[in-house]
Amino acid sequence: MEIGRAIDDFTSHLAAERGYSPQTVRAYRSDLTALHGFAAQRGVASTAELDLELLRDWLWQASQDGLAKATLARRSASAKSFGAWLARTGSISTDVSSRLRAPRPDRTLPRVINREQMAAMLAGLAENAAQPGENRPGALRDLAIIELLYASALRVSELTGLDLDDVDLDRLTVRVLGKGSKERVVPFGVPAQSAIVDYVRLGRPALAAGQGTRNGSTALGGPDATHALFLGARGRRLNSRTVYQLVTGLLADVPGTGPSGPHALRHTAATHLLDGGADLRAVQEMLGHANLGTTQIYTHVSTERLKESYRLAHPRA
Repeated sequence: MEIGRAIDDFTSHLAAERGYSPQTVRAYRSDLTALHGFAAQRGVASTAELDLELLRDWLWQASQDGLAKATLARRSASAKSFGAWLARTGSISTDVSSRLRAPRPDRTLPRVINREQMAAMLAGLAENAAQPGENRPGALRDLAIIELLYASALRVSELTGLDLDDVDLDRLTVRVLGKGSKERVVPFGVPAQSAIVDYVRLGRPALAAGQGTRNGSTALGGPDATHALFLGARGRRLNSRTVYQLVTGLLADVPGTGPSGPHALRHTAATHLLDGGADLRAVQEMLGHANLGTTQIYTHVSTERLKESYRLAHPRA
């Protein structure tokens, strides 16, 4: 099979049958397109001609080009998934990619915002949301977004995918569709409940009517916006880019966080849970991690914070 066609079929399989998110499918396509280009330079056009030497050379060249270990590991994983699928579908007789190795990515500790900084950020958002005027609908929404991201440790894609009926304001839970279309139910607290109630009652109707647009346009969103929890200024379902810009802008004013995006709030929520004595497996379930090892990085964060507190406070440190 021609490599380009095989990539198309494989990524379609990931989206339609495996339920992978558009972002994940794009990442696979990006990695495999790079492999396709490298193979073409070697005069290789068919999947049957993809051998272990070519795959190793591809990763070696990427390493020489300065790609990070994490990127090399992801490319290796993409190639191995592609090879396994080709073998299962009979496009190749032997899956040579199973013998492919890549450097383990360096595991860096996530950035964490301390409790005082989070409280100050949320207090500032609450103050903005209390101010009357044309900006209030968006301010109410922004407060609800940050409260929920921090309370429930959601991924941005999970947050923007929420519908109104996913939130149970009586039981203080939210139904989330995570990676691989896996559903889980996550708790949140009273502050997030209050912020969501105020947004749904006072902010969302104005955004749905298009009253949050800067130019005064009343253009409404499509049918999807009827059910979406969080709306943009034009009444459409809020997109991940807007949430990223919101959180990045807020965190830019927080000392010590450096360049940080929405995932910093997820890291922070998980770390604060463990600092407070939460069970590691409960945190794993809340985050939607398939493997406990992924969650264990937060125990390292808590340990580092403990060491720092010890160093600063103990007379014999």
